[in-house]
Amino acid sequence: MVKKLSAREIAEHLHSGAIRLLRRLRKTDDEAGLTGPQASALSVLVFGGAMPLGKLAAAEQVKAPTMSRLIKEMENLQLVTRRRDSEDARSVQVDATKKGRHLLVQARDRRLGRLEAAIARSSPERQRILAEASALLLEIADSKELG
Repeated sequence: MVKKLSAREIAEHLHSGAIRLLRRLRKTDDEAGLTGPQASALSVLVFGGAMPLGKLAAAEQVKAPTMSRLIKEMENLQLVTRRRDSEDARSVQVDATKKGRHLLVQARDRRLGRLEAAIARSSPERQRILAEASALLLEIADSKELG
């Protein structure tokens, strides 16, 4: 039987568990040759499409100069391209290259594969609980209370 937890205790468990899970799964990004920031920015571009450098910086919660340095590194690795916006010459559009998309998808597939294997070793009842919990976690992640 599971002890009844307060909302604070549940929040602490979710917070700690999410951080630990992501840290462990992040090792697959290292195997792909991507740093954490590179994988994160590349993910935004692959799943969100090309965007201005400033919007990418905002999505990643960093300042534009920091993002500019990261994008320069990623350009040197041929993971992204940078071009002037046709409508606003002051704005720079950043997009993932075919190589960048391929690397990111491979890394994501490895992360998901490892997580899937861990889940598959759980009992059907625990898998049902995880399915319900994951749906609730997504709902909370999208809630207005988080800002």
